[in-house]
Amino acid sequence: MKYIRLTKEQLEELHEEFANFLASQQIDKAEWDQIKAEKPEVAEQELDVFSDLVWEGVLTQTEYMEHYSKNHIFLFKLGKEEMESIVIHSHVAHADFLTEVGLQWLNENLFSKEVEIKRGKKPFGEDRNAEVFDILKQGAILTNGDLYKQFEDMF
Repeated sequence: MKYIRLTKEQLEELHEEFANFLASQQIDKAEWDQIKAEKPEVAEQELDVFSDLVWEGVLTQTEYMEHYSKNHIFLFKLGKEEMESIVIHSHVAHADFLTEVGLQWLNENLFSKEVEIKRGKKPFGEDRNAEVFDILKQGAILTNGDLYKQFEDMF
């Protein structure tokens, strides 16, 4: 398995897609129920393959992500060949970007010497989607890019 198995809730949301996936392998509901009962290891493999297919599709379409920590905000724009980033860093300990108060502080002090904003670019290696998935595993979230676009225009 390349990524991680989808959760039960995610699989339930993708019930139709999973049924189509099984149908593409000529497995109907009765046969699926039999596989689950008699060959659970095969059922597990099918879930893993389906999960990887879903993740591959999601990661391929991912264009923007954000990651927040106490003193940093990482904004990512993901192209096909490279990743661009905007990193916002607070030099003061009391500014906690994980809180509403900390984000308000950032808004009020964005252009002060206590906030550093850097831009960068990094080409992807051989497997773009694996690199994007690693960022997600570290706590990033998928976004529509509004915040990245705001900062891109400002800096």
